[in-house]
Amino acid sequence: MSRVLDTDHLVISVSDFQRSKEFYGRLFEFLGLEISNEYENAIGWKTAKTRFWIFAADAKGRKHKYRIGDVGFHHYAFFLRSRKDVDALQIFLEQNGVTIVDPAGEYYEDYYAVYFLDPDGLKLEGMWCGGEHD
Repeated sequence: MSRVLDTDHLVISVSDFQRSKEFYGRLFEFLGLEISNEYENAIGWKTAKTRFWIFAADAKGRKHKYRIGDVGFHHYAFFLRSRKDVDALQIFLEQNGVTIVDPAGEYYEDYYAVYFLDPDGLKLEGMWCGGEHD
């Protein structure tokens, strides 16, 4: 039996805390997440089960640009309620000038998603799966 009950939180370091706070604040407001805690150099938002945190990178970390394919973080997926929510997320991203790397579409059987980048180039995903219809 697994000793792990669930995923409690994810923390990412960001190069420009204020810029990322604004980006994630708009994104998470759209997705319906609420702030769980906020500190001078960190802020977390919560879903029903998981918290997503951003944390200001230190001076050395801010000099290193993130590159998809490096060892470490690949992407984070938000499980949405429906295909319509994935489509609505894509419209939100387009309206806010967010880089979409793979537009909303069926990437696997019954797996519908949109992939996009945060201000540091970290890959995020809004996805839905689990049936032929919403």
